[in-house]
Amino acid sequence: MEKYIIRNIQRPALSIIEELKHYDVSTVYEAQGKQGLLSPELKPIQQGISICGPAVTAVCYAGDNLMIHAAIEVCQPGDVLVIATIGEGIHGMIGELIVRALMKRGVQGLIIDAGIRDVKQIRELSFPVWSKAVHPEGTTKARGGWVNAPAICAGVLVHPGDLIMADDDGVVVIRKDEAASSLEAAKKRVDKEAETKQKIEKGELSLDFYHLRATLQRENVVYYENEEAFQKRRSFGIKVT
Repeated sequence: MEKYIIRNIQRPALSIIEELKHYDVSTVYEAQGKQGLLSPELKPIQQGISICGPAVTAVCYAGDNLMIHAAIEVCQPGDVLVIATIGEGIHGMIGELIVRALMKRGVQGLIIDAGIRDVKQIRELSFPVWSKAVHPEGTTKARGGWVNAPAICAGVLVHPGDLIMADDDGVVVIRKDEAASSLEAAKKRVDKEAETKQKIEKGELSLDFYHLRATLQRENVVYYENEEAFQKRRSFGIKVT
């Protein structure tokens, strides 16, 4: 299989990206039909930070970060570097020096389905990272791979230029050809949630405005007025499971 680097990729319109930054991972994931959510194995090394930008993908062999160095060259300001590996590994494939190089290119953040190291220094640099592991084991720089190829990262296919949104809740992929429709769906979901918040403030119950009482009845969930009534039912030999 040919190994390659694609220097230039198509990215969604900046106006769409900037609008999507007003939303969060959970909202977008739900809005686009519960799709695109990367594995919860990916954890942020920081709190309270969110990013949204086009993916530059790097596919490396586990334990070798040659293609990460190659990816730095093609990153543009606002991009998110997404690193996938062939084979399982938790080597520290990213450290302070690579992060400094990414920051110099204007990269927003990093998603890596492997390990990182120099976490203290990276936090001090305020560079957002979501990784599978923190591990100081070193890497080689000897095996070619791919930059800006389709990549399976944390169980989800990411194409170059797809939007990556990440925050404290996790990481979600927004297909670049669906960015506009995902944005509109997110807007509608937020509007609907605003109406729900108003209902809650008025004292309405979610059992009612979500019409869940019928579901409880269908599932044979029984109400008792108090513990005494519940115990009395048991004393009559009625099995309560």
